[in-house]
Amino acid sequence: MTGVVRSTIPGGMFDRHTFRCVGMNASLDGKATGTTVCEAIDEDGDKRLSYFSLGSDGKVARENVVGTGKYEGMVASGTVLPLGPFPVIKAGTFQDCNHQSGTYKLK
Repeated sequence: MTGVVRSTIPGGMFDRHTFRCVGMNASLDGKATGTTVCEAIDEDGDKRLSYFSLGSDGKVARENVVGTGKYEGMVASGTVLPLGPFPVIKAGTFQDCNHQSGTYKLK
């Protein structure tokens, strides 16, 4: 999955970062589970790696794992609220929008 981050405030933290993710979702015995790892890159080339997990309560939690440049040593966590899904544009693809909130502290 690939995409771009848009901040609530244009030019705000993480605005216009591009990302690529890999993950797995499953539905086992009627219960959804899933994990995803995403690498985000800002306009300066600094990167951060985040881990997303779908809990048994249906909520997605986000945790920063590691960063480079200005994100080295950053501590971040939060939650994700999917706003979609949206209609499929092309078979085999999906479109979605996630509202992320949480806290971060730079080193």
